[in-house]
Amino acid sequence: MPINTSSRAIFFILLTLFSCALCAPLSAVMKRDVWVPTITSPTSASTWVVGKKFYVTWDTSSKPDQVTNPNGKVYLRQGDATESSPIASGFALEDGQVEVTVPDDITPGDYMVVLFGDSGNWSEEFPIDAAT
Repeated sequence: MPINTSSRAIFFILLTLFSCALCAPLSAVMKRDVWVPTITSPTSASTWVVGKKFYVTWDTSSKPDQVTNPNGKVYLRQGDATESSPIASGFALEDGQVEVTVPDDITPGDYMVVLFGDSGNWSEEFPIDAAT
């Protein structure tokens, strides 16, 4: 006996609903806290210099009990583009700070730092000046 189009549609709808029902409990078990700490330095009043060392700092007071990814990376971002290589990586987000060196190949201009770990967030825009 051939199966008509409406029977196929009903079958696939039921199969989809059954699949969703099986997956629903997994989302409750895999609940994760996302932490987006506020970057406290650099600020718009900061000025960095190519080749020099500076600290990136962030507020750790809102850290959840369980952080999905506790390891951080810091990138520089200019305009709509984030640099492809981090200026710091492998540090613990709960430390609240990391020392970075402004790469020698960075073109002076206005930048932000991007802190990645549990989630990505950006600092205020600040200038990076050429080495003197």
